[in-house]
Amino acid sequence: MPFLDLDELASLTGAPVRHSHRPPDNQRSGPRPKADALIVAPATYNTINKWANGIADTYALDILAEAIGNDIPIVVLPFVNASLASRAPFRRSVDQLRAEGVHIMLGPGEWQPHPPGTGSERLSQFPWSRALAHVEEATWPHVKS
Repeated sequence: MPFLDLDELASLTGAPVRHSHRPPDNQRSGPRPKADALIVAPATYNTINKWANGIADTYALDILAEAIGNDIPIVVLPFVNASLASRAPFRRSVDQLRAEGVHIMLGPGEWQPHPPGTGSERLSQFPWSRALAHVEEATWPHVKS
């Protein structure tokens, strides 16, 4: 959340920005608007592994788990170092999510993992716009043009 302007996002979407589960005794204020598509960026090693393995211990992971089941197009732009990306659990998680229709922008011609210890240097180069462009160019019938 530190990189988001929550007020601006709420203004653009016409809905409050939710970032945590509501308390059990708090009534739902109504259905949340269905997303046309989701972008998960920067997607960390932990986020990708937990999500692929069905762990929904945060509000964001809960939403992502449901999105797959609701057939919402999802584009993921990972931000992981090469050592973590080379691990079998991460590779399996990427394969699992791709098998469920999630588009992960990782590999040849896509975003590449960075060398260990260089994440803060690479953050300024993070290609946020590539994930948005992919969603806008996609031919998913759900996505509004």
